Amino acid sequence: MDINPQPQQRYKVMQPEWSSHAVIYQVNTRQFSKEGNFEGVRKGLAHIKSLGADIVWLMPIHPIGEQNRKGELGSPYAVKDYLGINPEFGSEQDFRALVDEAHRLSLKVIIDWVPNHSAWDNPLASEHPEWYAKDYKGDFRPSPWWDWSDIIEFDFEQIGLRKYMINALCYWVEKFDIDGFRCDVAGYVPNDFWQQAVSTLNAIRPVFMLAEWENRDLHEHAFNMTYAWSWNETLHELAHGRCSLDRLRKYYSWNERSWPQSAYRMTFVSNHDKNAWDGTQHEQFGEALDACIALSVIGEGMPLIHNGQEAGENKRLAFFERDPIEWQDHETGDLYRELVALKKSKSVLGNGEFGARMTQVPNSKMDKVFSFVRHNEHEKVFVIINFSQEAVNVTFEEPLFEGEYCYWKGSATCKFSSQTTLELGPWQFDIWVA
Repeated sequence: MDINPQPQQRYKVMQPEWSSHAVIYQVNTRQFSKEGNFEGVRKGLAHIKSLGADIVWLMPIHPIGEQNRKGELGSPYAVKDYLGINPEFGSEQDFRALVDEAHRLSLKVIIDWVPNHSAWDNPLASEHPEWYAKDYKGDFRPSPWWDWSDIIEFDFEQIGLRKYMINALCYWVEKFDIDGFRCDVAGYVPNDFWQQAVSTLNAIRPVFMLAEWENRDLHEHAFNMTYAWSWNETLHELAHGRCSLDRLRKYYSWNERSWPQSAYRMTFVSNHDKNAWDGTQHEQFGEALDACIALSVIGEGMPLIHNGQEAGENKRLAFFERDPIEWQDHETGDLYRELVALKKSKSVLGNGEFGARMTQVPNSKMDKVFSFVRHNEHEKVFVIINFSQEAVNVTFEEPLFEGEYCYWKGSATCKFSSQTTLELGPWQFDIWVA
């Protein structure tokens, strides 16, 4: 038998050049400004740009269902009309002005899309009840395992539903010139639907797609980026002393071997779900926060900044009510600006195939210190993070790290060799650039 098993190119998604060092910023329109509307976001775009962000992700902008609504204003993920705009946020003209201003600032705009379920009073429920999943009694079904009583689930075996959803997605690209979508619980929807949808969208123009899910096969034909939930969970456990540092190494090993390098993974210490239900960034990460932020920006992955992090994120934002962010200058904002500027200045710190893989540098404190290099023939970035509550003295092994470096901030220099001992305080991170 003549066997010629040539490797096949499985992953077809091409990452746009503009995304090579991109950073994504999440906006909760309701809470972002005192106005709580599109105009408040539009006026804040220059601030978002100043952080170094490139993509603005807007939480759902559609009208919210009233039947079985949670709280006074309801969840933006209970969509009443996929072709409409929530009057709480403004008009079509207001939204278009926001998108136009973002584009003037060279920012991309993606909107949240909620395909798995709708509000109970979405007209589709009465016009096309066959498009919805039913429970054992034949009734519309909220998620049977979560407290999602304000929504009912779709059935994506229905061809008519698929056509409607794809046409609705195209509507926002064609009419408002948006640049893509963040897709809620993307793994609850069949992957072949996403392939159909993105193929149709890309025939209009290329779109950027973010999946709220962690599955490498979503990258095959549809999504540019998926959530790095496992990364976030690992850092959270590390910050609370509930796992060993090897769990973080296992994450990066899994990410390197099981995922295509072309796949962007979104690394984050906060988002709307984490903030609302698990706590502020300080509640979640405590003294480890700065180190975790540094790894989210300088390690492999595209960093997410959740609105308000840069102002200290000092409260859990209400999910179903108005609860504006308390804006202030804060050291966390300074840290993000400095780290993002470093990321954008080094080719090796690019996203996916635009950057270099992380290569572990063994050290004398492997139970406490995480150290790695990202390098090519022209650049090298050496990162050392003490993921412990103890001060440590650490030395490094193998020759990859050796060389002359400048500290990432200031004018300090260091020549690293096998004889070099570095002192690190609790939760301290150091970044050295060659």
